[in-house]
Amino acid sequence: MSIKRKRIIFSGRVQGVGFRYRAAYAAESLGLTGWVKNEWDETVSMEVQGEEELIDKLVDRMYKERYIRIEGISVMNMSLVEGEKRFSIQY
Repeated sequence: MSIKRKRIIFSGRVQGVGFRYRAAYAAESLGLTGWVKNEWDETVSMEVQGEEELIDKLVDRMYKERYIRIEGISVMNMSLVEGEKRFSIQY
């Protein structure tokens, strides 16, 4: 059980479709921490921390959400953030 932190950038129809709210709900339900926010270039960026298989589950759920159409995804490994307690939406 290894804890990872990943920065994920989603492109496609990911803004104006409830992406951030659905991501936050899914992440919290999986026990993940981090944040999600809309970017100026119409992508959505997310930093998520937890067990790698749970992060993969979160990404898989986002692909299956109604109205959201993910056309591209970029993933980078990040350093862990100590003491992070929840998953939030950044504005």
